[in-house]
Amino acid sequence: MKTWLPLMALLCASVLFAQDDNFDKVQIKVHLAAGSVYMLEGEGGNIGVSVGEDGIVIVDDEFAPLAPKIKAALKGISDKPVRFVLNTHWHGDHVGGNAQFSTDSTIIAQENVRERMKNGSEVAGRKVPPAPKEALPIITFNDRATVHLNGEDIRAMHFPAGHTDGDSIIYFTKSKVIHMGDDFVRYGFPFVDLQSGGSVEGMLAAVDKMIATFPVDTKVIPGHGDLSTVADMKPYADMLRESLSRVQNGIKQGKSLDQLKQEKVMAGFEKWSGDFINTDKWIETVYHDLTDHKGEYVKHN
Repeated sequence: MKTWLPLMALLCASVLFAQDDNFDKVQIKVHLAAGSVYMLEGEGGNIGVSVGEDGIVIVDDEFAPLAPKIKAALKGISDKPVRFVLNTHWHGDHVGGNAQFSTDSTIIAQENVRERMKNGSEVAGRKVPPAPKEALPIITFNDRATVHLNGEDIRAMHFPAGHTDGDSIIYFTKSKVIHMGDDFVRYGFPFVDLQSGGSVEGMLAAVDKMIATFPVDTKVIPGHGDLSTVADMKPYADMLRESLSRVQNGIKQGKSLDQLKQEKVMAGFEKWSGDFINTDKWIETVYHDLTDHKGEYVKHN
């Protein structure tokens, strides 16, 4: 399995909006998803791109130091301007480039995204300072929003309490592509930001909804990892569901967190364990979610 220690470092507050010399080595890879939608892969969250005669819409924008490279990659697809940026959630590996794009583009996000960016918050147990004014979304929505551009209805749908409390899943209706943000990732057990109102149950609800709504061959841009399909999300959903069931059963039997770890309650899911979220840390996440310890940070190796 791919090593994801760099991702853990990137989620830490000290680098959420900071410059980093290592970004000089990052290459932005361009993948055609379907129709007029592309996926850009660099360092941080995958970027969705809709192109056409009316201009460009992007979903997320990775880190500030990568903005010039991202803009260059976009120029390689279309010479049209970036008119709108949609943020899937507030984490800096997805919104770090907002300030660089806001000079020419309109930033849109769910209300909780702006609030956490505006007021500062915590991630990975570290304080994140308020974002600069120019990085903040200037249009927010509660439940849903649609950008009508290039003959494409780009729908942002709020799924509360998943990866965070401000998650938006984006559907490109004409091209039939879904951007899942970090409610679906390919690096193994997911990071569920309990401090930001996330929950495993909410993440499962979002993924289940997408699986039930769209054909299995619908293209999916995950928050991190390779371009996927709805079919690829089914094993992920099964893992989330079984994790909740096993830990909940243990809690009902009065077992402690340490007992669940010692009894290897996640036996059979070893392939999901990674450098970022290993099996014990995943058990901690599910346990704290189910016992309502939302503000308790789950420390990672």
